[in-house]
Amino acid sequence: MERIYLDHAATSPMHPDVIDRMTEVMKTEFGNPSSIHFFGRSARHIIDEARAALAKSIGANANDIIFTSGGTEADNHAIFGVAEGYRENGKHIITTQIEHHAVLHACELLEKQGYEITYLPVDQDGRVSIEDVSKALRDDTILVTIMYGNNEIGTLQPIREIGQLISGHSAIFHTDAVQAYGLEEMDVTELGVDLLSVSAHKINGPKGIGFLYAHPNVKLSARLYGGEQERKRRAGTENVPSIAGFQKAVQISGQEMAHKRNEYKAFKTLFMAKLKQENVEFEQNGSLDYSLPHVLNLSFPGTNVEAMLVNLDLAGIAASSGSACTAGSIDPSHVLVSMFGKKSAKLQNSIRFSFGLFNTREQVEIAAGETAKIVKRLAK
Repeated sequence: MERIYLDHAATSPMHPDVIDRMTEVMKTEFGNPSSIHFFGRSARHIIDEARAALAKSIGANANDIIFTSGGTEADNHAIFGVAEGYRENGKHIITTQIEHHAVLHACELLEKQGYEITYLPVDQDGRVSIEDVSKALRDDTILVTIMYGNNEIGTLQPIREIGQLISGHSAIFHTDAVQAYGLEEMDVTELGVDLLSVSAHKINGPKGIGFLYAHPNVKLSARLYGGEQERKRRAGTENVPSIAGFQKAVQISGQEMAHKRNEYKAFKTLFMAKLKQENVEFEQNGSLDYSLPHVLNLSFPGTNVEAMLVNLDLAGIAASSGSACTAGSIDPSHVLVSMFGKKSAKLQNSIRFSFGLFNTREQVEIAAGETAKIVKRLAK
């Protein structure tokens, strides 16, 4: 049985060229980048080149890039760093109800520490309203943190418009771009963002490495203390092989971005066309007009999330849900709750398929066909 991986939004397979690059660096580069001798300087050179390449990919300067252990740390550093660095200016933060838990749980902790958080709602496409952001802004608002593209339903937020709105305000603007980076063209100046989070394992790079872009004017307190790495903003000896692999993944994604966008959009269309051909009842969650090209979240009336995922896995198809399934109980997706309400049947029957490296049209057709069989069987 061929196993078909359609869960690239959770994590992606490493590109063979990334593995080759990391293996090469692990074999030849072991020096501590902070050492002044040849071995240290050689490792430092790799980091400097990678930092410049990553910065260029978002229209930033090399010194604006802070290497992190991934998207979660980047989000945490942005939120806690601003909260601590600007607490004398106020304790009000604006975010949305559909953020990744790396943002939501950070905000929840700040609430316990006396900060006030405004959680903006979204419409039934999962989009936040510019008007709601404007109304929520106050004199004591120090941070607005709104994700670029949603990891569960793929909806893109109006980041550029929000950036324009906030440009006349003293608040710092952060966006979690983990799911969108590598598939969406980004320029931090055009977007008007002060902070932007990225993770390598979403773009066929290694796990355990990411970066936080920080505008030089942002007063960002450190979260880790020790050495003076990352210009005293993030202590700890740098992960040189992973940083080199990250650079390679960014290079490849930049070269293939347009092709991948078109291919993944075609996969979405093909998947839904196959379901319609099989007379399967379904609804798309989110918008096709404002959506990441690789994420497809579908609701199948009459089915159950856990049963669907188990049957898909038995058929060799890896997909996922926004729901956390544990011990026979389901914790509904906070994203779908925000979009449709706590009583919606979609909370119990929605599945996310996400496309990426190594997927083919044939695989997508097979997966859609198997999905149709399972839905017909479960919906009886």
